Amino acid sequence: MSLEPAVLAAKELTVTYENGFTALTGFTLDVRPGEIVSLLGHSGSGKSTFMKAVTGMAPATATQLSVAGTEVIGAHGAQLRAVRSDIGYVFQHFNLVPRLSALTNVLTGGLHAAGPLNRLGLFPRAQRVRALELLDRVGLADQANNRADSLSGGQQQRVAIARALMQDPKIILADEPVASLDPRLAGSVLSLMRQIAHEDGIPVVVSLHVVELARRYTDRFVALDAGTATHRGSITELTDDMVSSIYGEDPINVRA
Repeated sequence: MSLEPAVLAAKELTVTYENGFTALTGFTLDVRPGEIVSLLGHSGSGKSTFMKAVTGMAPATATQLSVAGTEVIGAHGAQLRAVRSDIGYVFQHFNLVPRLSALTNVLTGGLHAAGPLNRLGLFPRAQRVRALELLDRVGLADQANNRADSLSGGQQQRVAIARALMQDPKIILADEPVASLDPRLAGSVLSLMRQIAHEDGIPVVVSLHVVELARRYTDRFVALDAGTATHRGSITELTDDMVSSIYGEDPINVRA
C-alpha cells in the first residue's frame, strides 16, 4: 500500500437522515494513491451511502471527511464544487446522455472548468484532443462519433470512465459499476479501473456484490453490514468464512 498521504480520509463517519434512520455508523477508511479498494455487502449495507457522504450528498458527521485535503463536511458553494470536481464518479447505469456522441459525453467531464466556448456548446481543440486520447485509452477511439445509446453496456461504461478521467480527478468512486454487465464485460471494466489505479496513481473505491470480482481486481476490501464495517484488510486476507459471514450462503455473490 502506498505510504503517500490519503487522498480520501474518513474517520468515524456517520450518516443519519431526518427520519432518524442511521445508514452509516462510525465508518473509517483511508484511500491512498495507486490502490483500488472494494466495498462489499448486501444492498442497503451502506456502500452507496458512504459514496454519497463523500460527495456531500448525505447528512454526515465525522471526526474527519476529506478529499485531497479539503474537508467535505460543512463545505458549501465553491468549496463543495471543488471537492466534487476532484471526484470522478462512475454509476451503475452509466448516466450518459443517450443522444450525444461518445466524444461529447466524454467532453462533458471537463465542464467543471467550463469557459465561454463550453457555454455555447463548443469545446476548444485541446479538450477535444484530450477526450479522444481518453477514448483511445479505454479502447473506444473508433466509437467517438457514435451515439451513446448505440453502444453496448460495456462500451457505455468505458465511455463513463473516460468522462470521469476527463475531470482530472484525484479519486474515482464507482458505485456498482458492473452490476448491469455480464461477467466478461464486468471483468474488462474492472481491469481498466485497476489499471487506472496502479498505472495512473488515481485511487479507486468500487462497490461490488460479486466477491470473486473483488478478489481478482482489487487490492483491499471493506465489508459492511447495516451501516457498520464488519471486516477489512488486504484482499488476500478475505477468507471463505468471511464471505459466508458477509453474504451467507448466497452463491450469486460468491462467483463471477
